[in-house]
Amino acid sequence: MRLLDVLQRCRIHFAAAALFSAGVNILYLAPTIYMMQVSDRVILSGSLSTLIWLSIWLIIALLMLSILDHVRAQVLIRTGTRIDALLAPVLFKQLAEIDPKTGRRRSGQALRELDTLRQFITGNGAHTIFDLPWIPIYIGVIFLSNPWLGALAACGALTSLILAAANEFATRRSLNFASRAANQSYERTEDVLRNSDVVHAMGMLPRLMERWQVHRRAILGHQERASDRGALFTSLSRFLRILLQSSIIAIGAWLALEHVITSGGMFAASLLLGRALAPVEQLVGSWRFFVIARQSWQRIEEVLAAAPPPSEPMALPRPDGAITAERIIYAFPGVNAPAIRGLSFEIKAGECIGVIGPSASGKSTLAKLLLGIVPPMAGKVRLDGGDIARWPRERLGPHVGYLPQDVRLLSGTIAENIARFGTPDPAAVLDAAKFAQVHEMILALPQGYDTKVGDGGVGLSGGQTQRIGFARAIYGDPKIVVLDEPNANLDGNGELVLLGALQALKRAGSTIVLIAHRPTLMTVTDRIMILQSGSIAMFDSRNAVLAALNGGAAPGAGGGGKAPPRIVAGGKQ
Repeated sequence: MRLLDVLQRCRIHFAAAALFSAGVNILYLAPTIYMMQVSDRVILSGSLSTLIWLSIWLIIALLMLSILDHVRAQVLIRTGTRIDALLAPVLFKQLAEIDPKTGRRRSGQALRELDTLRQFITGNGAHTIFDLPWIPIYIGVIFLSNPWLGALAACGALTSLILAAANEFATRRSLNFASRAANQSYERTEDVLRNSDVVHAMGMLPRLMERWQVHRRAILGHQERASDRGALFTSLSRFLRILLQSSIIAIGAWLALEHVITSGGMFAASLLLGRALAPVEQLVGSWRFFVIARQSWQRIEEVLAAAPPPSEPMALPRPDGAITAERIIYAFPGVNAPAIRGLSFEIKAGECIGVIGPSASGKSTLAKLLLGIVPPMAGKVRLDGGDIARWPRERLGPHVGYLPQDVRLLSGTIAENIARFGTPDPAAVLDAAKFAQVHEMILALPQGYDTKVGDGGVGLSGGQTQRIGFARAIYGDPKIVVLDEPNANLDGNGELVLLGALQALKRAGSTIVLIAHRPTLMTVTDRIMILQSGSIAMFDSRNAVLAALNGGAAPGAGGGGKAPPRIVAGGKQ
């Protein structure tokens, strides 16, 4: 989907706005006609009744103008709402995906850009655009009054447009820099807020604030420079308009003295020129908003360009859970050494695989590759023989359970989190909670399953969050379960509970990939893979690998006869 396609779908709205704009601009001629008639007919004839009727018709015209202007504004407001309804879900879905180029989550900035673009469409910016085509029409009417006045008006309009172009040239660089720097500043601020505990604990706030202030001053400096230049061009544009209106009165007076035009034509030409130059003056005065809207357009286009084309995928059956990795390679952007180096292996349906290895060996990255969260740079991950990247996430998701290393609950109730924010099935939520043995813990909370968590909700400990995250992972009897350090925040009793749940998952026939540093959970696995620097150092039966780790030599299967590396506890990979 492209932004132009969305605007094309709103063409009826824009056509209606253009139609009402035509009515508005035609009715703007009413004061001009009124002045000409009063000057040329009423004053000369002394007819009071003519003045009354002309005034009545002017009031009617102005009322119609106000009504049409209001209706145009309402149409543009509905247009902005329509564009938001078409684009916001697409952008939200795209932003929620991992960026395949960077391997990171995308920023939510594009939704703010959509708000900026919508506000531009519903504000004075769009009104100015619809009024600009009427400049030559107003000047043409002045030409009909007198060619000299028309020539002066045309030169004035051309000069105003040149000022608008000069304003763009003078402010573009500063506005672009300020906009980019502001977006980066917002992202850095959000990063500090997300890590506020670490920042405060280690006294990092003063230094981070100094960096923030340096960036902030740079942003304000560029904004001030652009605003100063914009204010200069706005003043020049206003000066030019007043000068031209005065000049057209002066020339009109001379022509009236020569009996070439009437005095009413002189004042009418001045009014028409003021109306013709008004959109250009608005354009110069609000140019900053035009630049911001253009930048928002470009950023939205970038996000939409990365979105896959919409399609209705063929319905697929519930997966069996067999996973095959075919020479998969993955490297983080800007890093030369791959995090995953050409791995090939098979996991049978219903098998439980343990993955261990030192820190930065690629365990968490492998988990994301197996679930299709990030695509491999080379090779394929297949689920039941099909490329997992081609499985629609909405169809595959209910059959997948995933507990990441950094477990977070979303804003909502505990029941909504466990049910993955679908329509909660109370029985299934209770089954998942009891399966994860968190039912009693949840009942002890203030509102039980209706307790709010996340923003504005109760604070949970790391262990409580992890256990609720595990209940979310096993909700709905998923066929594939990937658990990354599920016992990181659990005590001894919590580990026993987790071990029992894993055994129950095995009996239910789920394919399990278990990533852990502690060997206690490995007793439930069928086979164990040892990763080292993104390569498989050993992949064999549980007993063979545990025996090798306890000092024996690694058998040839997967290990090449070499002793496996010492497994050292570590953090994220």
